[in-house]
Amino acid sequence: MPVEPVPVFAYRIDAVVFDFDGTLTCPGALDFSVIKRTIGCPDHTPVLEYMAGVDDRARRAEMAIQLEQFEMQGAAVSMPNPGAEALLAWIKATGLPVGILTRNSRTSVIKALENFAGFSAAGIDVLVTREDPAKIKPSGEGVRLAAARLDVDPAHVLMVGDFLFDVEAGRRAGALTAYLSNGSGVPDALSADFVVASLDELKPVIRDGMVLPAGKLPNLFLGELLDQYPMTDPSVIVGPTVGEDTAAVDIEGEAVLVLKTDPITFATESIGRYAVSINANDMATAGAAARWMLTTLLLPCGFSRSQVRRIFADLHDACTDQGITLCGGHTEITDAVRRPVVAGMMAGTVARNDLIRKGRMAPGDRVLVTKGVAVEGTAIIAAEFRLLLIEKGMPADEIDCCAAFQQMISILPEARIAWRVGGVSALHDVTEGGLATALAELSQAGGRGIRVRRDAIPVYPQTRKMGAILGIDPLGLIGSGSLLISCRAEVAATLVADLREYGIAVTDIGEVTDSGPGIDAVENEVSVPWPCFDADEITRLFA
Repeated sequence: MPVEPVPVFAYRIDAVVFDFDGTLTCPGALDFSVIKRTIGCPDHTPVLEYMAGVDDRARRAEMAIQLEQFEMQGAAVSMPNPGAEALLAWIKATGLPVGILTRNSRTSVIKALENFAGFSAAGIDVLVTREDPAKIKPSGEGVRLAAARLDVDPAHVLMVGDFLFDVEAGRRAGALTAYLSNGSGVPDALSADFVVASLDELKPVIRDGMVLPAGKLPNLFLGELLDQYPMTDPSVIVGPTVGEDTAAVDIEGEAVLVLKTDPITFATESIGRYAVSINANDMATAGAAARWMLTTLLLPCGFSRSQVRRIFADLHDACTDQGITLCGGHTEITDAVRRPVVAGMMAGTVARNDLIRKGRMAPGDRVLVTKGVAVEGTAIIAAEFRLLLIEKGMPADEIDCCAAFQQMISILPEARIAWRVGGVSALHDVTEGGLATALAELSQAGGRGIRVRRDAIPVYPQTRKMGAILGIDPLGLIGSGSLLISCRAEVAATLVADLREYGIAVTDIGEVTDSGPGIDAVENEVSVPWPCFDADEITRLFA
C-alpha cells in the first residue's frame, strides 16, 4: 500500500540538545510550586527571574541554597521519561553529539542521570546549566554556547524541550526546535518546527535530519520515497523501482518522439521545480508537450534525508502540475559536487506536421520575446545571494520581489498560445548566456540573420538595479522564463494580442533578414555592437 506523503521542509541536524526536567525526566519530578512557596516567589513568575530581582544579596544566597537542596531532593527520586534512555542510546549510536541545556544546577542533573539505566553523564557531550556564563533560557545564548562547544552551526542544532522557554531559546539562536507535549495540550503561543507527544516520535525527525553517507541512496529510503509517488500513467511499462536500471514507455501511434536533457547547476532553492520547468520549456520550443521525465540527482556530502525529500517532493509536484510522469532516474550523495545538481531527461510526443523546426525561419519573420530578460537569473541571484545584495544596499522587499520571479520560469503558457495561433517558424527558450546568446543561437539554428532593436528589449527595473549593484549585464544573464518567437509577419499582431489577452507581456524586438547567421543590432536606428558572453554572467558570482 502506498505511503501517504508527509509534508516536510528541508533541514539538517548535526547535534541534539535537550532540556532536562520534564523532557529527559518524567514530568512532575520537580513540583516548583513547593520551592516557590518556600522562597516567596509569585505563582506566575519564574523562580530564577524572581531570585535575580531580589536586592538583598544574603537573601539571594539563602534562596540559592534552598533551590539547590530542592533540586537535589527531586533529582534523587526522578526517573527517566518513557523512551528517553532508548532515544539517547540510539542518538549516540548514530554518532550525533548530545547536549543538555537546563536552568537547573549541574550537580542536580548529574545526580538525576544516576537513575538512568545504561546511560550516564559521561554520555553527554555538553552540559549547559545556570552556572555557565551564558544567559539562561529563554535567551538563545545557551543554545549558541552549546553549539559552540559542540563545534556545530546553531542552525543545525535540534533544541528539544517541554516548555515554551525551550522553544524560544532555540528560535532565538536560529536552531531547529521540537516541542515535547508529553501527551498534553500544546500552548497557543507555540511556534516550533516539530511537535511530538512522546520522545519515541523524535526518532524519525532526527533520522531525517542526519547527514547521509556518500554513495547511492540506501535502498530502504529510496523505496520509501518512490512509494510516496505511485505511477498513474498507463503508458509507463517499467517505472521507477529499486533494482530497475531503466524505464520503458509505450508510444505506439505517435509520429515523433521528442527528447531533451538539461542539468540544473546554479539554483539550489526549488532546484527540483527548476529542473522540470527548464526541460519542459525546451520541449515546448519543438511544439511537444512533455510526457515523461527521468532525473539524475547528484547531491553533495552533508545532505540529510529531509533535504532529499524536499527535492523529490518538488520534482513530483512540478511534474504533476504540468502533466508529466516522473518515471525513473538515479540519486546519490557524492563529493564530486559542491552544490546539488539535478540533470533532467525529458521525452514527449508530437504529430510530425506539428513539429517546430528552426530551419523554417524566413526573411521578414518578426522576432518577439515574452516577459522581460533574465527572469531566471534574477530569481536565482535573489535566492542565492540575498545577504550580498542587502550588504550592497538593495532593500529586502525588492529582493523578495526578485525571488518571486521563480514563479515565471515556465514558458508553456505562451508556447501553447503560439502553437494555437500558428504561423510560428521557430521558438527558442532563453537559458545560459541570456538573451544575447539565445538570439545568436536562434540565428545559427535558423541559418538566417536577425536584426534586433536593442532599445526595445524589455528589462525589469529590479533586474536592471540588481545588475548595476553587482556589475553584471542582464543581456548575458541566464533567462529561462522568456520565450523567443519567430513568426510570419501576417500573424504577429494576432499572436501579440492573444498573448497580452492572457496577461503575458510580449515585445516585438526585431526581424529575420535574408543574410547569413549573425546579429545586426541597432539602437535608435544606429548600429551598435551586439554583446557576446563566453560564460553566463551568473558564473562570476558563484566563482
